[in-house]
Amino acid sequence: KMQITVKRLHKTDTSTIGELLIDGIFECYTLEDVERPVKIKAETAIPKGTYKVIINQSNRFKRLMPLLLNVPNFEGVRIHAGNTNHDTEGCILVGRTRSKDFIGQSRKAYEKLFKKMQAAKDITLTILS
Repeated sequence: KMQITVKRLHKTDTSTIGELLIDGIFECYTLEDVERPVKIKAETAIPKGTYKVIINQSNRFKRLMPLLLNVPNFEGVRIHAGNTNHDTEGCILVGRTRSKDFIGQSRKAYEKLFKKMQAAKDITLTILS
């Protein structure tokens, strides 16, 4: 059983930077859209809470990827590579480095995380603000 925690730490007008922990141990940084009281399509971070994560085929990306289940008012929320808020539509981006409104070395961080997720049988993800 794998417990992923996303701690949202730095918020700007365009993005939210956080840390992703696996079973309490730092794994990588995250970048999400801005938290908003009312959702704006493709520009809003998902609500904080706990979600079951599965790995399945993404029609958009044409490969196996992590998918968060039962996110209120959202569909297709995935964890994937990307660098800025322009690369996410409510998804969680991962990277090895961070700066204002940017995460870097995203593909390397994603590949390492995805291997660990593929080896896990049961994955839950909790988002804290």
